[in-house]
Amino acid sequence: MLSYYSSIFLLVCLSLGILSILVHAENRISRDDKRMFYMTYMIIGLSALAEWGGVQLNGNENTPKWLLRAVKCCDYILTPMAAYSLVEQIKIQNHWNKILKGILVGNAVFQILSCFNTWMIIIDDHNRYSHGSLYIFYLLLNFSVIALTFIQFLIYGKNFRRENRISLYSIHVMIGVGIMMQEIFGGEIRTEYIALTLGVTFLFIYFTGFSQQTDEEQIMEQQIQISTDALTGLLSRHAYSKTLEDYTENLPQDLAAFSVDVNGLKTVNDSMGHEAGDEMIRGAAECIKNVFGKTGKCYRTGGDEFVVFIHMDKEQADSAVEQLKRETEQWHGKTVRTLHMSAGYALAADHEGFSCEMLVKEADMAMYAAKRAYYMAAGRDRRH
Repeated sequence: MLSYYSSIFLLVCLSLGILSILVHAENRISRDDKRMFYMTYMIIGLSALAEWGGVQLNGNENTPKWLLRAVKCCDYILTPMAAYSLVEQIKIQNHWNKILKGILVGNAVFQILSCFNTWMIIIDDHNRYSHGSLYIFYLLLNFSVIALTFIQFLIYGKNFRRENRISLYSIHVMIGVGIMMQEIFGGEIRTEYIALTLGVTFLFIYFTGFSQQTDEEQIMEQQIQISTDALTGLLSRHAYSKTLEDYTENLPQDLAAFSVDVNGLKTVNDSMGHEAGDEMIRGAAECIKNVFGKTGKCYRTGGDEFVVFIHMDKEQADSAVEQLKRETEQWHGKTVRTLHMSAGYALAADHEGFSCEMLVKEADMAMYAAKRAYYMAAGRDRRH
């Protein structure tokens, strides 16, 4: 008949097997990380097997004493290794890690030597074992491993947001409680490998969830980078093209498209250098953002070319053009002292049936008319 502890051991093994299948199916986990997961599950499974074997052999008078000693030796070697394998999963390398490895090696040597004496276990004539005189040192070693792994988790958790750290630390606390309960109370309290199996299950969920969150954040960051112009911080040409695709031909009646262009940029680039020209472009973007940034979408569509989409009527549009002129007059850079821009706009209400792109072309025509007027007033030909 299947005993209670044997049924628990069977469920632990099945759970580790299912975890291995899940790890194998998870494409976001690298091969090296998968091997680490498999190694952890194997160590936990073997240490659970050693403990189960010790329970089954305890009191069996047909079992050689050396076999019971060997099984318990494997149990005492593998149990701290199972706890340490959690640290291997988070792949953190520091001096604490070296200390942990040293403790595990020292424990393995101590346990092997204990097979030949009564340091760890004493076996009576009925093949029942009890703790030896130095078992307390094994308990202290186990507690040290748990404490050091918790320190490693604390260090590792600093890389994450507060809510992620809390869940990570909670997993380790649960594992520690499970191990402590068995080591302190013993007897029928067999909670070590239930806690370890639950722990690695939660860690797998944690890592896959965190990987998904990281992937989503990276995708979002890439989208922001693609959609943002690096020089000015305005929306990029890519974002502008996407906006043209998003707008249908039935444009909102209050939509206004502004086309803005910097005057004299080529002259500044030729005479003062491209750094000065970049300063001019950044200054133009700053002025555009001051006027339209709160309610409109501002794009840098070319070298010194800008487009703005905003909801306003003709009176508001005329006022915005005047406000943009005042902004440019007040702007002064470190290298370039003055800034001039030409702006034109087109209203969807005046161009029924226009697409967004057609509306921008109308705004371009108005902007080029303003640019010609600027150069004529300045007595210069913009082609030279």
